[in-house]
This record gives sequence, C-alpha cells and structure tokens, in this order.
Amino acid sequence: MDFLKGNIKTLYFKYLAAAFGSALITSVYSIVDMAMVGQYQGPEGTAALAVVAPIWNIIFSLGLLMGIGGSVIFSTIKGNGKSRTQEANAYFSAAVIGAVFLAVITWILIILFDRQLLMFFGAKSSLLALARTYLLPIKFVLPCFLFTQVLAAFLRNDADPTLATIGVLAGGIFNMIGDYVFVFVFDMGIFGAGLATAIGSIISCIVMLKHFFSKANTLKFQMPQHILHKLKRITITGFSTFFIDIAMGILTILFNRQIMNYLGTDALAVYGIIVNISTFVQCCAYSIGQAAQPIISVNYGAKLGFRIKKVLNYALATVLFFSIFWTALSALAPNLFVKLFMAPTKEILQIAPLIIRTYGLSFLLLPFNIFSTYYFQALLKPKAAFIVSVARGLIISGILIYLLPLLYPEALWYTMPLTEFIVVIYAGSKMFQYTKALADKK
Repeated sequence: MDFLKGNIKTLYFKYLAAAFGSALITSVYSIVDMAMVGQYQGPEGTAALAVVAPIWNIIFSLGLLMGIGGSVIFSTIKGNGKSRTQEANAYFSAAVIGAVFLAVITWILIILFDRQLLMFFGAKSSLLALARTYLLPIKFVLPCFLFTQVLAAFLRNDADPTLATIGVLAGGIFNMIGDYVFVFVFDMGIFGAGLATAIGSIISCIVMLKHFFSKANTLKFQMPQHILHKLKRITITGFSTFFIDIAMGILTILFNRQIMNYLGTDALAVYGIIVNISTFVQCCAYSIGQAAQPIISVNYGAKLGFRIKKVLNYALATVLFFSIFWTALSALAPNLFVKLFMAPTKEILQIAPLIIRTYGLSFLLLPFNIFSTYYFQALLKPKAAFIVSVARGLIISGILIYLLPLLYPEALWYTMPLTEFIVVIYAGSKMFQYTKALADKK
C-alpha cells in the first residue's frame, strides 16, 4: 500500500475496516465478560466489573502511549524518505523498551496491591471479592494486554493492518466462546470470564508477532541512541491518546464514588452498562483515528496537504455516521442494552432508560472529539491534542461530576453531554485552523 500515491478512498476504507477490528481490543474483552457475568451473577457481577474497568483503562492507555506515540513518529519519518528507515526503527525500538518498562511496573503494582486498588476504585464488601476473583487469572498475563496495543499500532503503520485485525479477532473470538464455556458449562462464574480473557490476550499477541517473520516487515529492533530523548518525544506525541483511556478510568472511579454516594448500587449496575456502551462508541472513534493517522502522518511528512484534506473528509463523514447511530440507539432502545448485559431486576428496568438516554446524548459529539486528538497527533500538534484530552477527560468532566449532583442527584448523568459540547468548540476551531494551514502543493 502506497500512502503517498495510492487512492485515498481505497486506502482509508481498507484501513478503517482493519482499524475497527483492532480497536475492538479495548471493548471485546470487557463487554463479553460483562454480558456473561451479568447473566450468571446478576447486578452484583455487573457492578464488580464496573469496579475493575479502571484497571483496563490504565493497561490499554499505557499501550497506546507507546504504540501511538512511537508509530506516529515512525510514519512521519518514513514519509520524509526511505533513507531514514533506520531512524524510524530507532523510535520503534524505543517504544518497545518503554512498553516493557511500563508493563513490568503495572504488573508488579496489580499483583501486590489489587485489593487496595479495587477499594480505591469503589469496591465494597461482596463486590471486592467478586472483582478479585475475576482478576486472578488475568494477573498472570497482564503484559499481553499492553503489548497488543503497541503491536497493533505499529502493524498499521507498517502497512499490515489486516494482521492486526486478525490478531484481535482471534483473541476476541476465543474470549467469547471461552466465556460461555468457562462461565456456564464449567460453572466457573466470574473466574471463568477472567480466564477466557487472559487466554484471549495471549492468542492476540502470538498472532500479531507473525508480522516480524514476513517479507513485508520493515520493523527492526535496534538499541537506540539517546533513548531518553526518544522516549520523551514518544510520550509527548502519544500522551493525548494515552490520556483518553486513562481519563476514562479516572472518570469511572469518580462516577463510581458519586453514584454510590447519591444513587446506590442499582444505579452503579446501570453505569457498568454505560461504561461498556461508551467503550463501543470510543472503539468506533478510535477506528476512525487509527485508520486516518498512518495515511495523514506519512503525507504530512511528505508535505502533501491536499491528500490529508481528502482523508479528513472521509473521516468526518464516518464520524457523523457513528455519532447519529449510537445516539439514536441509546435513545430508542435503552433496555436492549440492559437485557444484553445482565438479568435485570424490576428496579433496574425502571431507572435504566432515563440514565442511558441522558448519558447517551454525549455520543453525538464524542466521536468527533476523540478523532480530533488523532488528527492533531498526526499533524504533530501535541498541544492541541493534549488540551482536548485533558479538558474532556479530567478538568471539565471532573468539575461537573462534583457540581451537578448538588443541583439534584440525577443531574450527574448530564456530566458527559455538557463536557463534550464545551470541548467540541475548541476542537473544531483548531481542526479548521490547522487544516487551512496545510500545504496544497500537488
């Protein structure tokens, strides 16, 4: 695939199909687990997985930090000319070393301090026991979850998006089948869901590693010089994507605490469903950004602005489709999600529609705001990407989470719709500014 001369429409939609599969890695494991555990153990099982959700956010976000940060620089350097392949691989190698370091640190913390972390994330009494049982098999393979993100990012930027998708789907399919077999057939309950998820991550990693034995592979590991400088640049470039996921973990913790303070366990169970719906919506937004980013990065390095604008048009059309789809589905069939993810009580069926419809208003703008961070990263504008990520993921949303319930408890659910509306004003203006400034030389 030639990023500099190939047909933009063909390239984009081929990468979109592949990126959508790869982006599922952030949703398949937790969503299938939530559905199976909710059906087996009811609302308490769903609430326990809502408590575990921040751990996923931390692991995946660290993978994105090194994967997206390193691969954006890798592609931009390659766009400047084939003679710079060695320099590009120096950043690939630095990203791998950084990922190993982060994986080891995370591994140690979760193995030694899982109880304290889960309590901090909002677990109480029986929820703590269920959450720890789920995590038990996952502890043994935690680095695999981080490395699937790194590998998928670099495979897309090394013109092998299909293998990244196959890897994710292979692990995801096993997870879905394994969930049913382990949870219901072997009667393992929530432990079985964790076991299926752990084995699925190993399968994904093994499949993606096949790329390094192919003739098309240009990724070569080498001990990089000035590694701290390279890691700093990778971190700056990848920070906004990292923060999108880490912020979701932070927001989950804040929501968990505020929900328990104001609304109770039933509302927390519904929020567990919302986390999974939102993960699907974010998955769609990630796929748009991950499809466009490699094409934009290479063409930005080659100073072909007119091709970048074509990619942007297709990306924004895809953003519009997903925005309307998810907002409409949340408004028209909220209890469909409830019945999918758990065996609900009457009380939950009564409160869920209002909660899901209100929170679901945020899905109208969420895909655009997340895509904008990928776009800014691809143009090497980390400051704008940083502002969007931190504003929507911590500052504005964090303030509203604490202020809105003071009006009345249910106002908490307006936090994300208001946050996305405020952020889209900045993101849209910056996107217009940077796009207008692109070179149009053909």
